[in-house]
Amino acid sequence: MERFLTILLLSSVLLQSCSSSSDSTEATADATATSNYLDYSGHEAELSGGARKISIDTPKGKFNVWTKRVGNSPTMKVLLLHGGPGGTHEAFECFDSYLPKAGIEYYYYDQLGSHYSDQPNDTSLWNTARFVEEVEQVRKALNLDKDNFYLLGHSWGGILAMEYALKYQQNLKGLIISNMVSSIPSYNKYADEVLGPQMPADVLKEIKQIEAKNDFTNPRYMELLLPHFYTKHAMRMPLEEWPDPVMRMFNHMNQTVYVQMQGPSEFGIRGNASLKNWDRSKDLPQIKVPTLTIGGQHDTMDPKHMEWMANQLPNGRYLYCPNGSHMAMYDDQKTYFEGLVKFITDVNSGKQNL
Repeated sequence: MERFLTILLLSSVLLQSCSSSSDSTEATADATATSNYLDYSGHEAELSGGARKISIDTPKGKFNVWTKRVGNSPTMKVLLLHGGPGGTHEAFECFDSYLPKAGIEYYYYDQLGSHYSDQPNDTSLWNTARFVEEVEQVRKALNLDKDNFYLLGHSWGGILAMEYALKYQQNLKGLIISNMVSSIPSYNKYADEVLGPQMPADVLKEIKQIEAKNDFTNPRYMELLLPHFYTKHAMRMPLEEWPDPVMRMFNHMNQTVYVQMQGPSEFGIRGNASLKNWDRSKDLPQIKVPTLTIGGQHDTMDPKHMEWMANQLPNGRYLYCPNGSHMAMYDDQKTYFEGLVKFITDVNSGKQNL
């Protein structure tokens, strides 16, 4: 009996030793992976922790745009295109909670005119074609190519991402169109026929009256939109709970760029806005690279349209966020990032069935 107990004790010690050794090896491997992911040694932005200004050429001269790299991955590098137009990278800061642990490298980037980049006063610069050439110059400066380059555009950034892909998809490994439809006329129709009627009739009537008078600086306009539109379709949280990065982004919005391209209305794109007639729906089949479209049930954009887009794309996949709005990366966060990370890693591993 004593001999049997001795054997059991020895076996237990050996098993614990093996387990401890295995755990120690895994912990060391995890620590090494984390260290490698965050190691910027030899990188030109090492001194600044990954942040750098990139010089770009425009029809009106040279300007600088701000970027910041996070992480190291030889095959998964994501350039983030913010919304607005005229917004900032700040709304993407929640990506810090998800992409590093997936080993995905990503780049914050403020487009020309946005808060961290140069802000020239020449309004001729604020057009989609010039922004596409800007993205291409940023891509080259960051050494992104078809073997590693994923482009993610949110809202207006989704328009810019589609336009970039239609001209330069040979440089892309993957494309993500987040919370953006392929047609502004369709967006306006959805706002008029679906979102508008969800408001109390008297509220909608007053909003329309203010817009008809072009009285967009009237404080009453935002008093009506904040509880009846923004907290239902932009981000489904009480305003006092909106995350700090989002509030900073709104505070830093370049209104000149925004109004010229998007227009003064917060309820569709109206008036003389340059994006008013933008529509690339018929061109979606030309985008051959693996593409993910993301839509939220409560989005300002029609989630069914974004699902339809995925079906028009030869290598399309749709990510539906049932609790999400236009900022689904915040109000349906786990769904958003689980789907995003899966798409990037699937493409990286060569999975054909998206």
